[in-house]
Amino acid sequence: METTQTEQTSPMPAQPQKEHQWLQKLVGEWTYEIEAMMGPDQPPVKSTGTETVRSLGGFWTLAEGQGEMPGCGPATTLMTLGYDPQKQRYVGTWVGSIMTYLWQYDGELDEGETVLTLNSDGPDMTDEKKIGKYKDVIEFKSDNHRVLTSHMLSDDGQWQQFMTAHYWRKQ
Repeated sequence: METTQTEQTSPMPAQPQKEHQWLQKLVGEWTYEIEAMMGPDQPPVKSTGTETVRSLGGFWTLAEGQGEMPGCGPATTLMTLGYDPQKQRYVGTWVGSIMTYLWQYDGELDEGETVLTLNSDGPDMTDEKKIGKYKDVIEFKSDNHRVLTSHMLSDDGQWQQFMTAHYWRKQ
């Protein structure tokens, strides 16, 4: 009996790997506080909200946020994160009720397994006609506290952090 290419590369059912298990640390109910820079000559803007993260089959996490988006008002956001064993990369998406752009993530976990760096391309904040390079960095400070920082690549080739969000697990 001959096996097909599909049978050889896609065993069903798949089993979660350690990279998928790492993502499960995100699962739960969270509150967050965001501080964002809206411009070089403006003070930081703060906002708060909640996030519910659930697992999809042990492979994916779905994080739905509700709260104020700095400079935009009330917003709902949805982040998906998973791990692609073929690419050996973390992958995902981010969408929000305040914009039409679908952000696509490609990232990697650091050696200490506490920092996940997610790279993306999206509308440039200074010129909406251009596409800029971004990265979101998720760092676990403890099982109940994580920090998300957002950065954009400036014209001078330097990464500029423009947002910090602290998430605390609801007890």
